[in-house]
Amino acid sequence: MKRLMMASVAVLGLCTAACGTSDGSGNESGNAAQEAAAASNDTNPTAPDGRHYLSQPLVRDIFTADPSAHVWNDGKMYIYPSHDIPTDTKDDDLGNQYAMRDYRVLRMDEPGGPVTVGPVALDVKDVPWASQQMWAPDAAYKDGTYYLYFPARDKTKDKNGLGAFRIGVATSKNPMGPFKAEPQAIPGSFSMDPAVFQDADGKAYMYFGGIWGGQLQRWKDGKYDPNGSDTDLKQDDQPAISGKIARLNPDMKTFAESPRDVVILDEQGKPVLGGDHDRRFFEASWVFKRDGKYYYTYSTGDTHFLNYAIGTSPYGPFTYKGHILNPVQGWTTHHSIVEWKGKWWLFYADTQLSGKNHLRNVKMTELTFNPDGTIPTIDPFVK
Repeated sequence: MKRLMMASVAVLGLCTAACGTSDGSGNESGNAAQEAAAASNDTNPTAPDGRHYLSQPLVRDIFTADPSAHVWNDGKMYIYPSHDIPTDTKDDDLGNQYAMRDYRVLRMDEPGGPVTVGPVALDVKDVPWASQQMWAPDAAYKDGTYYLYFPARDKTKDKNGLGAFRIGVATSKNPMGPFKAEPQAIPGSFSMDPAVFQDADGKAYMYFGGIWGGQLQRWKDGKYDPNGSDTDLKQDDQPAISGKIARLNPDMKTFAESPRDVVILDEQGKPVLGGDHDRRFFEASWVFKRDGKYYYTYSTGDTHFLNYAIGTSPYGPFTYKGHILNPVQGWTTHHSIVEWKGKWWLFYADTQLSGKNHLRNVKMTELTFNPDGTIPTIDPFVK
């Protein structure tokens, strides 16, 4: 395992100086990111506890998080991240400190090579139904069109004066945008963190949902409760709240079915319980397929792990297998996993550049598999 970590450092250490090529579009988050980068621009920086980081930020001129990585037909890597911006809002359980309002796409030709930061791909002001907080997106491609899926709050008001999260879709003929949003959110969509998996048979599925600020707990009866819990259901001895799945119609813009639960089972075949915070679902679904197995990966939120479970169908159920990534510096962990140029890669984020939970930087490192298909746990630090 240590050998893998050191190899990843050697490959990705190149990004310390080379990555972060921008198109020149400036904004206040870019300026803040540049200042933070300048303050920690040595080639082997250490975390506050003295450990060295396994990987270095892919870009340093803007803050990015929640990376959804895809390899399109040109063989290049395109990363669709959240675009973090500075705010004076204090950290809270609702995620108000995550005030993102637009998206910018990253492109990389080779692992460890320069990263191009695209111009604004979509802004909340150009989404008719949305009010604020453009959180973690994903993307898909079909028949010459690129689809950007994104969560945002609508214009209703709950007990906290905030909108309900819905999921929208926007389209473009260019993988880096600009994208044009549909006038309404996807009918039947709710919560956050859309992740679209396209299977070999051409069918596409959206996985989505998150508890706490993601509001999934407010949909426990199938209808949104604007006065519901801000965290979870406080039912530690009951099956945990599940993420959701819905197959997409061929238009890639609407659900072909009502969303259903993505059930995670323990080793005895029983649902993981709500009180099992090291294993239960919190947010950040991501699905990939390898050797005929479907890997459902997700974040545990308040215990800061990336986990995985394996099933034989896109719908699951999925049997819990372990941690993919141990806790990073910072509160949130949201990721993607993709095969590229003969290797598998994990994309994630931490707060190396800023030291602030809401100002993050995207990273990548190699992911390996054991002969039985299980995944060795990665430590985001090297001692």
